[in-house]
Amino acid sequence: MSGAVPSGFLALPRVDAALAREVQDGLERVEDLLRESVRASDPMLTEAASHLLEAGGKRFRAMLVLLAAHFGDPDMPDLVPAAAVVELTHVATLYHDDVMDEAELRRGRPSANQRWGNSIAILTGDYVFAKASEILADLGTEAVRLQAQTFGRLVQGQILETSGPPEGVDPLDHYLGVIGDKTASLIASSAEFGGMFGKVDPVTTGTLTRASDALGMAFQLADDLIDVAAETRESGKVPGTDLREGVLTLPMFYALRSTDPADDRLKSLLGRPLDDTEAEEALGLLRAHPAMAEAEKTLRGWSDKARAEIATLPQGPARDAFEALCDYVVERSG
Repeated sequence: MSGAVPSGFLALPRVDAALAREVQDGLERVEDLLRESVRASDPMLTEAASHLLEAGGKRFRAMLVLLAAHFGDPDMPDLVPAAAVVELTHVATLYHDDVMDEAELRRGRPSANQRWGNSIAILTGDYVFAKASEILADLGTEAVRLQAQTFGRLVQGQILETSGPPEGVDPLDHYLGVIGDKTASLIASSAEFGGMFGKVDPVTTGTLTRASDALGMAFQLADDLIDVAAETRESGKVPGTDLREGVLTLPMFYALRSTDPADDRLKSLLGRPLDDTEAEEALGLLRAHPAMAEAEKTLRGWSDKARAEIATLPQGPARDAFEALCDYVVERSG
């Protein structure tokens, strides 16, 4: 029986009904493969590896694989395994991220590290990535090479985020570089996988990859804004998680550039761990600060960059859907 598929795609405006059904059908097959792939002989490992998959998620990366293939042949048999690979890779990184961030919630439920401890969470992430690699092995050397390059960027992004900007490097530029590695790289590779296994011509595949890279930047910047603006029930995470941990994100970088003495208190709260009282104060100050609007403008800039690439694609339902995704990543931050 097919698992329930998150509804992010079908909720988008201007999506052709036939295309939406085809992508939905593909996502259901992906969902079945995801659940089957993490099943282990040990019940506890199966439960831990299924933990984040069962929590849901929009399957954004898997959807991009399937959607990109509609510029070629969307019925190619390797598309569903390729979509499962990128989704499993993403999920594997979430286990590790939550350990490093000491996160308490993920997708509205206790994180794996909260439930089983850091060691089990790390090993579970390794197991999920191993299962992605097992599927990948049947997709050919070019797919393995692309996945290896992407995973290298994911790790590089995590290391750069942990080590911080080196001397002489603008912290905001460093942060955007981290986003490019940690988030945009896998989203871009998702579209490239779709082009690769959907037999899309190289020029169109390149355009889809560049558009999805910019879309990935916008996607993460939207998360930056959501972390400040959203309530727990909306985001599935504790609001102000980055603030509490002393992690600087886009609106905070803009707030720190302020020379207005009225912002001194807010600036004193940014970039260091905060207790609950300080975090609530910082959230209130940041939500009311012009830095939020400036961050929103930057987010729209990346979305517009993706849209400019998409505008060069052949007209049709698939292009319309990619344009709707540009709207979606902006609107989700609101």
